[in-house]
Amino acid sequence: MEKKMNVESFNLDHTKVKAPYVRLTGVSEGENGDKVYKYDIRFKQPNQDHMPMDALHSIEHLMAENIRNHLDNVLDISPMGCQTGFYLSIINHDNYEEVLHALEKTLNDVIAADEVPACNEVQCGWAANHSLEGAKKIAHEMLKYRNEWQHVF
Repeated sequence: MEKKMNVESFNLDHTKVKAPYVRLTGVSEGENGDKVYKYDIRFKQPNQDHMPMDALHSIEHLMAENIRNHLDNVLDISPMGCQTGFYLSIINHDNYEEVLHALEKTLNDVIAADEVPACNEVQCGWAANHSLEGAKKIAHEMLKYRNEWQHVF
């Protein structure tokens, strides 16, 4: 058996998961009782597919801006370096179904978008690297499997 790693996803057998899915990876409790819920939102099958960087960058901007319209207490939504998904961190909100519903609404916002928010040199560190059409394609693909998001394996 492999040594247990400090990073939760490094302990996940990426050959056994079936993307797309939304998985609660853990809950961390602060000294004052606040709880942070971290989700693995996997868009692409690990080691078989990935999101192109310009599309991933655009869907990141769109989701970061829009998910907060549908879900309170979002701390962060960040892309995975492997380009297969995102991590979503929420404080004091433990309703998985509400998270799924908010993600569905957010992806529909991506599809309806006319532009990528903060897609300029003042607000973005690589403003030239965006694809709204690519982001919309990724959102469509993810939504196509909405009924399967709860099935990780």
